[in-house]
Amino acid sequence: MSASFTIALDAMGGDNAPAIVVKGADLARRRFPNIRFRMFGDEARILPLIKRRKRLREITEIMHTDDVISSEMTVSVAIRKGRQSSMQLAINAVRDGDAEGVVSAGNTGALMAMAKLSLRTLPGIHRPAIAAILPSIRGESVMLDLGANVECDAENLVQFAIMGDVFARTVLGTVNPSCGLLNVGSEEMKGHAEIQQAAAYLRQMTGTFNFHGFVEGDDIAAGTTDVVVSDGFTGNIALKTTEGTARLIKEFLGDAFRSSLSARLGYIFARRGLRKMRDRIDPRRYNGAVFLGLNGIAVKSHGGTDAFGFANAIGVAIDMAANGFNQKITDGLEAFGELDQGPAEAAAS
Repeated sequence: MSASFTIALDAMGGDNAPAIVVKGADLARRRFPNIRFRMFGDEARILPLIKRRKRLREITEIMHTDDVISSEMTVSVAIRKGRQSSMQLAINAVRDGDAEGVVSAGNTGALMAMAKLSLRTLPGIHRPAIAAILPSIRGESVMLDLGANVECDAENLVQFAIMGDVFARTVLGTVNPSCGLLNVGSEEMKGHAEIQQAAAYLRQMTGTFNFHGFVEGDDIAAGTTDVVVSDGFTGNIALKTTEGTARLIKEFLGDAFRSSLSARLGYIFARRGLRKMRDRIDPRRYNGAVFLGLNGIAVKSHGGTDAFGFANAIGVAIDMAANGFNQKITDGLEAFGELDQGPAEAAAS
């Protein structure tokens, strides 16, 4: 990365802030030598942590504020009382052109609402969507929406598909990514009217868009498509189910290897392979959910992550900024608008 980018950090957001934010920024600095930071939060707590890291101190500007958005705060209270909070001021830095992106591990609902109000949506985008990278048998895929929009019409789903396609190309480096609509079956006649209309529209985009068709829940882990699109209600349930299953398998493996002396000896021989599996499904590697469709880059880190995970969330923001992510979404929407029929008309025909 030759260009220099400034990332605004909500230094007080997350379970272990500001320590993990500072440590994560220091890790990201090593990966991206031309990066700069604007950290928003309590200077008395941030400065001692940065002083220990001379190179990080040289590229970091601390913007002091006493106000913090807590994880328990409701969205309405956060918007009303959080105008001078570390989260809001970090978002404002992107809005005002002082930073290319914002990263926060704080309150998800508040971050989404504040970012939408401050940054607005890109021209032509009706609703932003939450997207995240997920591991699969084939490598990595992106899934959206993961909870921003409980109900979606066909046009929302089409826009999510376009944004997911750009994300896969930009962040994952996938050439000609395939896209699938999450449905109750892969057959063309399955699903409600909105998803049928969206599918009919996406089939028109052959040549500019690689639409696979419908996919089911087990296709997510299989990596059947590079992009999985759903409404936020379905996507959030699928994501939480996947996370819960991963924790369940981890517990079962631990219980199995502790069950007997021979099992413990078996663990010694299998340790290297188990470590490889652990690294591959490590949630910290995939940390950094993105609010796609906003007129600015906003990345949500998991609140309980460590420095390694937070550094990866910063990396997602940098990748998007370096590759002109929002401009590519705008270009994709232009192709979307050039089609003769809308989703409903496409389904009818």
